[in-house]
Amino acid sequence: MKLTILGCYAATPRTITNPTAQVLEIKNQMFLIDCGEGTQVQLRKHKIKFSRINHIFISHLHGDHFYGLVGLISTFMLLNRENDLHVYGPKGIKELILMQLRASGSYTGYQLFFHELEGTESEIIFEDEKVVVKTIPLKHRIYTNGYLFQEKNKQRKLNIEAVEKYKIDTCYYQKIKFGGAITLEDDTIIPNKELTFDPDPEKRYAFCSDTVYNEDILPIINEVDALYHESTFLESEAHLAEKTMHTTAKQAATIAQKARVKTLIMGHYSTRYGNIELFKEEAQTIFNNVILGDDGKEIEL
Repeated sequence: MKLTILGCYAATPRTITNPTAQVLEIKNQMFLIDCGEGTQVQLRKHKIKFSRINHIFISHLHGDHFYGLVGLISTFMLLNRENDLHVYGPKGIKELILMQLRASGSYTGYQLFFHELEGTESEIIFEDEKVVVKTIPLKHRIYTNGYLFQEKNKQRKLNIEAVEKYKIDTCYYQKIKFGGAITLEDDTIIPNKELTFDPDPEKRYAFCSDTVYNEDILPIINEVDALYHESTFLESEAHLAEKTMHTTAKQAATIAQKARVKTLIMGHYSTRYGNIELFKEEAQTIFNNVILGDDGKEIEL
């Protein structure tokens, strides 16, 4: 599982910083999370193949989180995309995107599906044989969701010594990995637990931006491998965080500590601050394992 942060600053784009967008690579799939202005430029800069992105998750309809979406959808058309594209986001996102496409006389040439969200409880919105994605309801000035991405490890690990001991043909290995027992030529049944080890723990990544401090999310993100949590302000501007319904670095660290996450990734910094190291210093007074998100940073989870 690898996270590439394309942009992680709040409000307007600058020549040296970009608004929110990131790519999560998990089980050989790529998911785009939020799509602020300049996202497609960042994708090119970091050599991420457009054709591998089939699912886009938008947290909310503030511009610094989705103003790059219609441009990316249009570029997909110019690149003669054929794969279906699925967009998940708040109710209204379909109307906003289709209105822009109609007004500009544009079209996609590929199938574009919108999955509009209105629920206030965590729900599964995407699932295949390898990955499941759930919403994380957040509290912001408008309807907002974070997203929880979780691997599905169905395959068990082969115990090579055991399968060789029983002289089991390699053609049965897949059956064994998926939990099957084996019957030998003398009708002896070898249970799966003798032939395999437990699979690796399923990795989980939680994306939470934008939100006021909200302990309601703790059960959803409990013990995730990595939590990206907005930290727009330092504690000295806690009054602004409350007013704008954002979070301070100290509050993000408190969420990480209470949820017992393995790693906290910070981001969505207000551009009023000249040194983002201050966010890490403040967070580490509460929670030690902190990574400062920054544009272009790649994080192996």
